[in-house]
Amino acid sequence: MSGASNIIRFPGTAPATADSAGVGRRGNGSADMRSDLVEQASKVITEAPILINLVSRRVKQLNTGRSALVQVEPRMGAADIALKEIIEGKIRVETPEDDEA
Repeated sequence: MSGASNIIRFPGTAPATADSAGVGRRGNGSADMRSDLVEQASKVITEAPILINLVSRRVKQLNTGRSALVQVEPRMGAADIALKEIIEGKIRVETPEDDEA
């Protein structure tokens, strides 16, 4: 499933390299994300700014060497991994109510 219709380009992410965990990055300052994963993750986290911030923070963690919490498939970028982690409930947004419990 590598059709161009599945990719959403977000400018301004990490430079090009690939680390040993298979987290791919592009040199043109952009990251490709599969649109199907974006749609699924947006059902889990319905507020777009929160979803964007969570994916961004997780991508930074992955790019600095943190391990993926889901099975990484070939050609998955850091953003795809972050989205899949959200979809599978491996990461979530901490809310003020979480602190009270």
